Amino acid sequence: MRYSFLRLIKEGLRGQSGWTPVWRSPEPKRSYDAVIVGGGGHGLAAAYYLAREHGVRRVALLERGWLGGGNTGRNTTVVRSNYFFPESARIYEFALRLYEELGRELNFNIMLSQRGMLMLAHSEHDLELMARSVNAMQVNGIDVELLDARQIRAEVPLLNFSADARYPIHGGFTQRRGGIARHDAVAWAYARGADALGVDLIQNCEVTGFRIEAGRAVGVLTSRGEIGAGAIGLAAAGHSGVLAAMAGFRLPIQSYALQAMVSEPIKPALHTVVLSTATGTYVSQSDKGEMVFGAGMDLYPSYAQRGNLPVGEAIVAGLVEIFPSFRRLKLMRQWAGIVDVCWDYSPIIGPAPVPGIFLNCGWGTGGFKAIPAGGWSLAHLLATGRHHEISAPFDLSRFAQGRLIDEAAGAGIAH
Repeated sequence: MRYSFLRLIKEGLRGQSGWTPVWRSPEPKRSYDAVIVGGGGHGLAAAYYLAREHGVRRVALLERGWLGGGNTGRNTTVVRSNYFFPESARIYEFALRLYEELGRELNFNIMLSQRGMLMLAHSEHDLELMARSVNAMQVNGIDVELLDARQIRAEVPLLNFSADARYPIHGGFTQRRGGIARHDAVAWAYARGADALGVDLIQNCEVTGFRIEAGRAVGVLTSRGEIGAGAIGLAAAGHSGVLAAMAGFRLPIQSYALQAMVSEPIKPALHTVVLSTATGTYVSQSDKGEMVFGAGMDLYPSYAQRGNLPVGEAIVAGLVEIFPSFRRLKLMRQWAGIVDVCWDYSPIIGPAPVPGIFLNCGWGTGGFKAIPAGGWSLAHLLATGRHHEISAPFDLSRFAQGRLIDEAAGAGIAH
């Protein structure tokens, strides 16, 4: 079914009785050409691009819960490509460009709002370093621009520009093509597109192990039986390390809780995404009027999707310091996603130590903004068995060879 304005009118007149399920719920087959583990954005995107770009239609996507119910449904929805290193800039810019066409391509409104991404400098030293970063990003082809305090005040007058501000605003830089997209809409769009191309989206199917023959992974063991696979893709974010252990190898990642919160809804007041480098707090206003915000990770490894109170307190404190008028808002909800962080804060894309398994993990706090590129790269690996040039720098071998891509400050904060 193709969505359109005329279709909405037609269904409104007939009592909404003509809608069909957005995707099927098939029983798993005994084997597939490719099996993707993880029903979040990256896994769904990989399934879609595997079918569309490479013509591989005998594909199963396995999700232990429901589609988009993990990190994809628990993030703060920011999209941007303003990263420092050329390798990072290239893959995140590719993702942003795919996002810009995704709604039209998939005939689904992902609610992409390119309202801009503004990063604040709170000292002259911050501003000097930002100027250097802006120069590097522009050399990498990223559209960013440096702003002084006067320009920032004109764009976001609600910020704390008082003389006694704890974190005075000296300037910053913005990427005007950055912004936000609706997280669940992205997952649903890819799911609908993959299903239309014949991919089996299998929910409530937990992977419990791998079938290894002659040193090669040839299938997955699941709560719904064994499934044979010509190639296996792992796109399970914070639980990638758990799956790797099942297959007999260890990944250089650590999983942490990353908290987010929303306030009560108010009238439109914030027309861009704002990130404070000093407090680590970032905030945007949703289409429903809620202030959506978060900051740094909890400081210990965890799989608890809630976070701890001291970090939550620090997040709120950072928000009201840079936006004093938000002190009057009531907090509505709080949650956490589980992010998998690599030693160099860049992702792992490529073959696993066990032949037949391919990795897409370690995105840390950058997972949502990278969904289209991460899925596209994993699909290329599953179909061809080799890297595309855009994913090659993120191969697991970089840790043994010392080719680290140290994006510790890539998010503008210390994670």
